[in-house]
Amino acid sequence: MDCEIGEDLFLMTANSLDVHPTEKALVVHYEVEASILGEGGGQMLGERKEGQKIIRVKSLSPSTDVGALAKKVLEECKLIPSSRLPQVEQLLYYLQTRKTSPVEGKVEKKEKKTVKPRELTPFEGMELNEEASITKVDEYVELLYEGIPEKIRGSALILQLARNPDNLEDLLHNEAALGALARVLREDWKQSVELATIIIYIFFCFSSFSQFHGVVSHYKIGALCMSVVEHELKRHDVWREELRKKNKSAPENGSLRRDQDKAQRKYQGLLAKQEQLLRVSLYLLLNLAEDTRTELKMRNKNIVGLLVKVLERDDEELLVLVVSFLKKLSIFLENKNDMAEVDTVERLARLIPCEHEDLLNLTLRLLLNLSFDSGLRAKMVEVGLLPKLTALLGDESNRQVAMRILYHISIDDRFKGMFVYTDCIPQLMQMLYEHGEDEIEAELISVCINLAANKRNAQLMCEGNGLKMLMKRALKMKDCLLMKMIRNISQHDGPTKSLFIDYVGDLAAEIRSEEEEEWVLECLGTLANLTIPDLDWELVLKEYNLVPYLKDRLKPGSAEDDLILEVVIMIGTVSMDDACAAMLAKSGIIPALIELLNEAPAYLIDLMHDKNAEIRKVCDNTLDIIAEYDEEWGRKIQSEKFRFHNNQWLEMVESRQADESEPYLYDNDNDNDRTDLFYSADGITPGDGSVSPDFFSDLQAQNGDLHHPGDVFDQTTASPGRPVTAYGFRPDEQPFYQYS
Repeated sequence: MDCEIGEDLFLMTANSLDVHPTEKALVVHYEVEASILGEGGGQMLGERKEGQKIIRVKSLSPSTDVGALAKKVLEECKLIPSSRLPQVEQLLYYLQTRKTSPVEGKVEKKEKKTVKPRELTPFEGMELNEEASITKVDEYVELLYEGIPEKIRGSALILQLARNPDNLEDLLHNEAALGALARVLREDWKQSVELATIIIYIFFCFSSFSQFHGVVSHYKIGALCMSVVEHELKRHDVWREELRKKNKSAPENGSLRRDQDKAQRKYQGLLAKQEQLLRVSLYLLLNLAEDTRTELKMRNKNIVGLLVKVLERDDEELLVLVVSFLKKLSIFLENKNDMAEVDTVERLARLIPCEHEDLLNLTLRLLLNLSFDSGLRAKMVEVGLLPKLTALLGDESNRQVAMRILYHISIDDRFKGMFVYTDCIPQLMQMLYEHGEDEIEAELISVCINLAANKRNAQLMCEGNGLKMLMKRALKMKDCLLMKMIRNISQHDGPTKSLFIDYVGDLAAEIRSEEEEEWVLECLGTLANLTIPDLDWELVLKEYNLVPYLKDRLKPGSAEDDLILEVVIMIGTVSMDDACAAMLAKSGIIPALIELLNEAPAYLIDLMHDKNAEIRKVCDNTLDIIAEYDEEWGRKIQSEKFRFHNNQWLEMVESRQADESEPYLYDNDNDNDRTDLFYSADGITPGDGSVSPDFFSDLQAQNGDLHHPGDVFDQTTASPGRPVTAYGFRPDEQPFYQYS
């Protein structure tokens, strides 16, 4: 907008100033007031309109004179009054000092670029030599009642208008035009691919704005697009089968060969038109899926299966759209499960790597969403994605996403060893080396920690001066995560363990009360792993005065459980040396260990209820051993197990006892004390009240079945409530607007 003020009938005032969120620019929000003056000079009619102007200052650099630049801005833009000069200077100074990480900036820019597929443009065959006019819409609507060629021409002219957002409001109020377009689409979409493409494109223009989604849903265009996509995919299968039969014959005859080439060209032409129709239909559905209720309806009509089938195509723009749609859907559990059933990972694997940057980035981010599922991670390894992802570590624009997927794969012990057969570990070690004294990215060090838990990987990491480089950096920067990686390397028996002899003194020197507990934990854990027969532990303990530190950490409440555990493991490691064991015994450390051991059963009892099945199993077996050797703990353990397995029954009994112990508010006779009035002596239920009748009647709790109280054997009664889905609502609830 021009900053110069026009005639005195217009008044422009700047309301507020701000900085642009991403560019080096100022944003001026202003208000225009237009007035029509009467003969006497009074205002007869007035209208206000808000707008904004962006003032880009690309020349702004750290050496720019902010004051001079602010004055120049005021001179160029008359919208900003001179009284706001200090505010302009302040905003320019903020822009000058605003910092963004170069790498993060590139990643963010790439992500923003790939969030949405490229905007649709008129497809081949849609262009017309005439220019449409909004005043002639009724004439174009009349063409929709003629033959197919006239319908194509009329709809193409309306499309010209719809592609201009300024015309959408007028078209929205023309119910005759929209109704005719919807009718023609519903009746004739199978007769002409061009006609179907153009009309869906018109409704796509409306779907690009959330406020117009209601009109698209009103004419049930979304449901119709689903039918179109499904039909076209089936038709494509028929085309391919026919072409396969012709190619299978492989005739040597020249005329038959020409027929075969002609059929191939015809197939390619049909395919191009069909992919145009698929692209505009799926883009419209993607826009409508902005509402999760509509998205759930699409899911119920197998949108995931249709999209995955389109992944077989080669058109890159269509693939970008499909992968974008799948990525949006993949955040919901139901959709992720659907993708697991239709071989999504196998079809995505062929897209990595690819020349199309946007498609590659979107595919990786979809795989990242899917990699949270252990079964899909296994499928990624099975289809050979591991070496492909490793190769992408050298691509700066996709490195971070690839690293995150590799991290998820490295969580599973089954796949840690497979990294040996790629060049992943040398690349990771090179990245660690290149960081120098800079902070290591969380994704990089996390992958390294996981992989170091595998023996062969650990050996590769230590090759050359690998361990020396890691130890030097970890000790210098006191990097806890890097020391955790070293600690994982140190746990493996074999040639790698002997490499740590040179660093025993450095590690022991870090075990001090003055150091951070997290750092000491990793150093102590690394030392505790060094079960090397030739190592003189007595000398190490004396030289670095470690015995008092170890003894102090065994006192109750002196440290976190993790550190106490490492102290105990360290004591076990050094006690393999007879001289060292004698020295520890004289120091009085054994009573502290016994006291700690006495606390172990209580700790194990707490873990007996852990969610992890393996932890529960280990605790249960350990408690059984303790119960055999200690009668007192045996009774406590038995009691706790009984309470755990009969928790619901005990709570009911305790609540009933609490009720009976309350004083009566009214005079009652002694019938309340007669349990035989409450419990029938029918030969099944004891009359002394020792067993509740609920034990026999409360059958609905079994196997998750729900029954009405009136008939415990009624298996057909509907459940009084239904679980919600991951979308947060039930599919039978009334949506904001109808989709189908």
